[in-house]
Amino acid sequence: MLARYARIKASERVAEMGCAHGAVSLIMAKRMPSAGYEGFDINPDLVKLAVRNAKLNSAEETVKFFVSDLREHRKNFAPESYDAVVMNPPYDEQGSSRPSSGDAMAKAMHGRTCTLSEVVACAKYLLRNRGKFFLVIRAKRIGELFHLLYEHNVKPKRFRAVHPKPDRPASVVLVEAVRASGDGVTAEHPLFIHGPGGEYTEALLDAYRLPGED
Repeated sequence: MLARYARIKASERVAEMGCAHGAVSLIMAKRMPSAGYEGFDINPDLVKLAVRNAKLNSAEETVKFFVSDLREHRKNFAPESYDAVVMNPPYDEQGSSRPSSGDAMAKAMHGRTCTLSEVVACAKYLLRNRGKFFLVIRAKRIGELFHLLYEHNVKPKRFRAVHPKPDRPASVVLVEAVRASGDGVTAEHPLFIHGPGGEYTEALLDAYRLPGED
């Protein structure tokens, strides 16, 4: 859903922070192959897997993966290097929920290696003015996220709540923010994963289709 939500234009330079095995970058590259994609992650084993996935999908010339810690962004990157940044950040801060048993999963899910504030600070540093930041986050953290985005002058411009079913509260929210933009945010129509009968909705299935697929 994040790869579908991201609006990437031709020839843009795109970074995926915390890329893990590279799925989001590879799907975006399938949707907009004329852009350039770079993904980085603190976990070298996951980066190796991402590189392998790029080769298996014949995307190694379009998508590059490397090891880097987003907390060290000032040391490892030039400022304002990208037109767009995407991330599926850790859903919870460390200590806010029961950690996963696996170390890699705990780092990805529970903020052991970065906080949401550090995520937003890195995105601002990487983005050019008017650059776009796309991310997905737990619905319960949307207030915290918006506060941090405004604090760093990467202002939210649109968001879409994702609900398991029409009668259930939103579980996650997709967000687009823009660096050094004006005020004003659009609340888009919610996305429901399942319909009343439990079937996948057309909106969800559309997120998995590539351009030209029915």
